[in-house]
Amino acid sequence: MTPTLIVVALVVVGFIFFANVWTDVLWYRQLGFIEVFVTENLVRIGIFAAGFAIMFLAVFFAIRIAYNARPVYAPDSEIRDNLNRYQAQLEPVRRVVMIGLPVLFGLFAGSAAASQWQKVLLFFNQEPFGKEDPEFGMDISFYLMSLPFFGFVTGFLISVVVIAGIAGILTHYLYGSIRLMERGVFTSRAAQIHIAVTGASFLVLLGLNFWLDRFTAVQSNSGRWAGALYTDVNAVIPTKAILAVAAVLVAILFVVAAIIGKWRLPVIGTAMLVITSILAGGVYPWVIQQFQVRPSEETLEKEYIQRNINNTREAYGLDKIQVDRYNATNTASTGALAPDAQTTANIRLLDPNLISDAFSQLEQYRPYYQFPEALNVDRYEVDGKIQDTVIAVRELNPANVATNQQGWLNQHVVYTHGYGVVAAKGNKFTVDGKPEFLQSGIPSTGVLGDDSTYEPRIYFGESSPDYSIVGAPDGAPAREQDRPSGREGEGDNQYTFEGNGGPNVGTFFNRVLYSIKFQSSDLLLSDGVNPESQILYDRSPRERVEKVAPYLTVDGNAYPAVVDGRVKWIVDGYTTSQFYPYSQQERLSDATADTQTTSGRAVALPNSTVNYIRNSVKATVDAYDGSVTLYAWDDQDPLLKSWQKVFPASLKPFSEMSGDVMSHVRYPEDLFKVQRQLLGEYHVTDPSTFYQTKDVWSVPADPTVESNSGVKQPPFYMSLQMPDQDKPAFQLTSSFIPQIVNGNARNVLYGFLAADSDAGNEAGVKAESYGKLRLLQIPPEIQVPGPGQAQNKFNSDPTVSQALNLLRQGASEVLNGNLLTLPVGGGILYVQPVYLKSTGETSYPTLQRVLVAFGDKVGFAPTLDEALKQLFGGDSGAAAGDSDNNGQTPVDPAAPGTPAGADGKAELKAALDEANAAIQEGQSALAAGDFAAYGEAQRKIAAALQKAVAAEAKIPVAAPEATPAPAATDAPEASPSPSATS
Repeated sequence: MTPTLIVVALVVVGFIFFANVWTDVLWYRQLGFIEVFVTENLVRIGIFAAGFAIMFLAVFFAIRIAYNARPVYAPDSEIRDNLNRYQAQLEPVRRVVMIGLPVLFGLFAGSAAASQWQKVLLFFNQEPFGKEDPEFGMDISFYLMSLPFFGFVTGFLISVVVIAGIAGILTHYLYGSIRLMERGVFTSRAAQIHIAVTGASFLVLLGLNFWLDRFTAVQSNSGRWAGALYTDVNAVIPTKAILAVAAVLVAILFVVAAIIGKWRLPVIGTAMLVITSILAGGVYPWVIQQFQVRPSEETLEKEYIQRNINNTREAYGLDKIQVDRYNATNTASTGALAPDAQTTANIRLLDPNLISDAFSQLEQYRPYYQFPEALNVDRYEVDGKIQDTVIAVRELNPANVATNQQGWLNQHVVYTHGYGVVAAKGNKFTVDGKPEFLQSGIPSTGVLGDDSTYEPRIYFGESSPDYSIVGAPDGAPAREQDRPSGREGEGDNQYTFEGNGGPNVGTFFNRVLYSIKFQSSDLLLSDGVNPESQILYDRSPRERVEKVAPYLTVDGNAYPAVVDGRVKWIVDGYTTSQFYPYSQQERLSDATADTQTTSGRAVALPNSTVNYIRNSVKATVDAYDGSVTLYAWDDQDPLLKSWQKVFPASLKPFSEMSGDVMSHVRYPEDLFKVQRQLLGEYHVTDPSTFYQTKDVWSVPADPTVESNSGVKQPPFYMSLQMPDQDKPAFQLTSSFIPQIVNGNARNVLYGFLAADSDAGNEAGVKAESYGKLRLLQIPPEIQVPGPGQAQNKFNSDPTVSQALNLLRQGASEVLNGNLLTLPVGGGILYVQPVYLKSTGETSYPTLQRVLVAFGDKVGFAPTLDEALKQLFGGDSGAAAGDSDNNGQTPVDPAAPGTPAGADGKAELKAALDEANAAIQEGQSALAAGDFAAYGEAQRKIAAALQKAVAAEAKIPVAAPEATPAPAATDAPEASPSPSATS
């Protein structure tokens, strides 16, 4: 009975394993990337088999040889009796142990070896970098693709020798070839030879390891700077070479000892090797570091610091950055924005992190739809002009289906997809503060197209269900919930998926396999599955790219675009390494952390360490059928070239990219975050200044986060014309302030970084300007306020704070939008939209005010255009995108078509008085414990504030002087000495 149960259990486990493997085969084959699955798994299997075989054979023969060489009798009766007892206990299972133990170690070894499949493939398919390291003169590819492989092989063989040696020695001991006796240790001739061979093999491999360690010194991160420093070059590397030779010599002594039977020399040699390792490998470098380097560190390390600077900048793509001095002014002169008219017209007012609720309330239509918490910023051509756009797709949220309808059929057959793209102008809003939509509605309509020009259905997205069953034979009734009807009184439309989006699940065999995979008996038994059914799963764009390109690190933000008549997700992929010589290592999770990742609005990168990164791949994922296309974007990257040799059919050249897709490619956020993190130190190229850390920068903390937790401000996409450009380009931007030490920093602006994200719109042609990094360095003596100071000015300005505090006392919440930094008008302009959100589940933020700052002045108005006029003496010199909203007023319901009153100032005063009276009334009611009266007072406050907002909109702008911030917060701090800023 027991053997039968064991066989049945093995069959069940085997079939479950087969189901998971075969469903993966179906998934990759349907997607067209079966090459990736087959190549990766064949290589894994091959490496596993090699690792298993080497470990198994080594341990097996070590045990077998030791067993066969056992002595015929033991030296004395007492020992013979003990050995006989042990051997008698072992004998019934001896054969099982002698096979099972090598098998067990082989399985562990094979599994560990198989995990290194990428190192093996890169070694056998490596491409040269065409650049040599400064210490050994080896091509960089040696360090990224050869040295890791050699290290893996050496480490694996050392493990094999140690484990096999221990197994053989224990066997010798168990069967009497090695005995502990009163006069010493007895070892048979066979045991002596076994020990000698094991020791010699170990020492040869140790010598090889010492030799390879010479090269790994240039990858070291144990010092203040990455790479081989003075002590490494003059002490560590030479001693490693000496130790390598010494280890081989001692290995020869072991071989000689095995031949002549004299063990004195190898024992002495081993002791000398250990002593030499301690002295030469530890003590000598420490003496050099403490007594030669420390007293003259700057002078002796200068050459190696320069190596670190050069290689770090090259490894992170910072070597071609354009650095310009920006003598920013703090004086807001009349007409100063005239040279930046196009930039001013495109300044983004919609905050993609706050406007999601507005999209949901205005465009969700059904509870089973949803928008992401953070929307995306892109650009589209509208009326011949490039328009910055806040965009999102209306994804499916089956969790919000009515509770009584959340059965398996609804979850996986009926509710299968989202519907349509919603997009709004980034620089404009309606008079009442709502987004001004470019694309909206169901059916989808707008400047981006309609149902007849693009496919609006979203089967693959960031919030799609784990799996859906779609498709049906011709003529079969549609079962999928498609979209609400566009006509009143009509029911919702139904739809049948018509693409090739997933493996066929119509056959009984495939249904069984996928029932096992998803642990669902409904999938096997339901009539919702038909012969033409497809199963859609692994539907996240990032997840799909990670599976078909396992050698890439995928950017945390996939974004949708309407291109070529489809909605496609664009995903950035990076080739990375941690082995670039003399390059500083960065932990991706730390370098890319900001308020977006900590709040969960963006996906954080893995907790891995790199010192080389390239945006080598641009991928698209079709939102309708899930098809993935990988484009070799950085076709000069040697790492990508190597992977192209491994997977030749997986990547397409970017010359095959359509003009539509090209026009929506942008500079990736996570790469930019890593680069700005490094640039805080590595904008300095002089080794002496770098050593003294006199000019270290930090990314400012996000000033809009009230907790002031020190989390970094995210970068922002915007259309911006940098001082050396003749027209605006879509750019990714960030700023720098002096180094933050223990949470403290002078919040003045030292630098502004912009990455050109405009790749052009010509099919297969990448614009030369794409990816260019421009850094504006602001002289410290100018004392331009940083983002934190600008936010403080907004918060402490009497006029601003009075108005915002009044709004906060009502039943509404004031939300500060993203604080944008723009180098315009000869200085630095800060722009922050202010949103008002009332209480209630159906409320959403509306844009009511715009804050601006330039130097020491602050502007505050219902529109950006009016705020800029305040700031620049009545005439900014350029019109903002919302200038059409200036002077517009709500309509009086009693007299349609006529303004609601003529005296806006009087109405504003009356509304504020009414609000103040209601506040006093509420406080009195609260003190008396009359909560009903308190609630009524809150309602009056909200109504009065709405009247105040409407009244203020009627007051014409008379170009008043901008309000200066109070002196206490306005005056910048005195410039400290260079040593203080370090």
